[in-house]
Amino acid sequence: MGLFGGKKAKPLVGLDIGSSSVKAVELKKTKEAYELARVGLEALSPETVVDGAIIDALSVSSAIDRIYQGQKISNKNVATSVSGHSVIIKKINMPVLDEDELYDQVYADAGQYIPFDIADVSLDYQVLEPSPAGDTQEVLLVAVKRDKINNYQSALIGRTLALVDVDAFALQNVYELNYEPDAETTAALLNLGASVMNINIVRGGIPLFTRDVSVGGNQYTDALQKELELSFEDAENFKRGQAVAGVSDEQKAGVLRSVSEILVLEIQKTFDFFRATAGAAAIAHIYLAGGAARTPGLLDLLKEEFQMPVDELDPFRRVTYNPAKFSDEYIKEIAPRLAVCVGLGLRSFDAA
Repeated sequence: MGLFGGKKAKPLVGLDIGSSSVKAVELKKTKEAYELARVGLEALSPETVVDGAIIDALSVSSAIDRIYQGQKISNKNVATSVSGHSVIIKKINMPVLDEDELYDQVYADAGQYIPFDIADVSLDYQVLEPSPAGDTQEVLLVAVKRDKINNYQSALIGRTLALVDVDAFALQNVYELNYEPDAETTAALLNLGASVMNINIVRGGIPLFTRDVSVGGNQYTDALQKELELSFEDAENFKRGQAVAGVSDEQKAGVLRSVSEILVLEIQKTFDFFRATAGAAAIAHIYLAGGAARTPGLLDLLKEEFQMPVDELDPFRRVTYNPAKFSDEYIKEIAPRLAVCVGLGLRSFDAA
């Protein structure tokens, strides 16, 4: 899946701007598959990016500069992705038309599906699959508010925003490459970031249902701060497994589970809505990515609640790396946080 960019392949740096950090990935093609050429992560201060909007563009730009300098990245063409309320994703049925006619028809009809002024959005679409009868086809229509794209562009000082994707579809790119699902396998891809959880339910390579939920890793930190009277730094460190004087692991586990139960409820509501509207095959597997994917107890709680396989999504399952350049420990540590970023890096190799 890929949207809002040129159709010809060109080298791109995948740049994932989240509310807690900026991640950058550059990939190169090898005979066998893809190899990690460069990777960098820079933390952002709280309130730099809020609800998917860049509030302090200079701080984000400085973080990108540090990654570029530290990793010696020279390519100024970047691919990034967006999610949240400024993004509208709709599936529509269209007549089977040639490419030019379909383009005109999509843009003529888009207004009835998009709750924004069409002049204020960037539109793109992708044909998914024809109907069994062959007279209609399912088209995925995506609209992103232009001010959202301009907001991200504002942080790319000295660089070019060559391509914009949607977080849920970047996640799908990395899933398809690394897991090569068969056409009938239905899976739920969850990207649990600091402030937003992206949910993409896919069958093979077809997105069936996407939803962004405003819950994430920050809620764990907030709950630890409030319930255990910790500073933000102590709560963050405690969440990540470091000890904090005077607080037991049992207390931490109870607070983390209470937040995980809120997440599980949102996932359950999403699955229920999907089943009620899509009438599709049952979800067979859950894959978890994002900075909060390793929250203690979360994976086991998901298995317990949904009674299906739940695994961390590994963006490096089929993406190789040079162990002399990147240690196994480092790659394993950062892997969940890089799923979207690797998916964006893969856009360098879209077919012409």
